[in-house]
Amino acid sequence: MGRLLKFSQFVDKFADKLGWLSNWLVLLTIGVGFLNVVARYMGRFIGVQLSSNALLELQWYLFSLTFLLGFVYILRHGENVRVDFLYANMNEKKRALVDFIGTILFLIPFCIIGIWVTFNPVLQSWGRLSNGSWGTWEISSDANGLPRAPIKTVVPIALLLLLLQSISQTIKYLAVLLGYQQVAEQIRLETSENINIE
Repeated sequence: MGRLLKFSQFVDKFADKLGWLSNWLVLLTIGVGFLNVVARYMGRFIGVQLSSNALLELQWYLFSLTFLLGFVYILRHGENVRVDFLYANMNEKKRALVDFIGTILFLIPFCIIGIWVTFNPVLQSWGRLSNGSWGTWEISSDANGLPRAPIKTVVPIALLLLLLQSISQTIKYLAVLLGYQQVAEQIRLETSENINIE
C-alpha cells in the first residue's frame, strides 16, 4: 500500500500544479477577452478592423483549457458540488466507501470510454485520413480562425489526467477503508470545508 500511496501523492502534486496553471489561464482568458473588446470598439471608432476571429477563438480555447484541466484539481480537492445531505452526515469510512464505489463504477469507466471515443476524431482533426495517410489538419471555418486540432487534442489528454487522478483518489479511499488514519485525516482536511458548507 505504501507504493500506491506514493504514486497517489505524485499524482496529487501534479494536480495541484494543474490547478495553479488553471488559475493563470483564467487571468489570461480575461486579458484576451478584454483585448478583444478594446480592439473591436477602438477599431469601430477609428474605422480600422483591429479585432479578429483568431482573438475570439483564442479566448474560447483558453476557457476550454481552464475547464478541462480544472477537472483534475476539482476532483483532487473535492471541490465538486455535492447535493447529498446523507453524505455530509456520514463518517469518514462510509464517505470513503461511497466515493470508492462511485469512482470505480462511474468515473473511471467514463474516463476510459471518453479517451476511446475521442481518439479517432482527434487523429482526424490532425489530418489522418480513412486510408491511413495524412492530409491537412482541421482549421476553423471562420475567417482567420485558429487550427482545431490542438484544442481537440486536449480533450483526451484531460480525460487521461482525470483518469490518473481518479486512480489516485481510489487509492486514498481504499487506504481509508483499510484503516490508514493519516490518509483519512488528509482527505478530511481537504474536503471538510466543502462538506460543512453543504
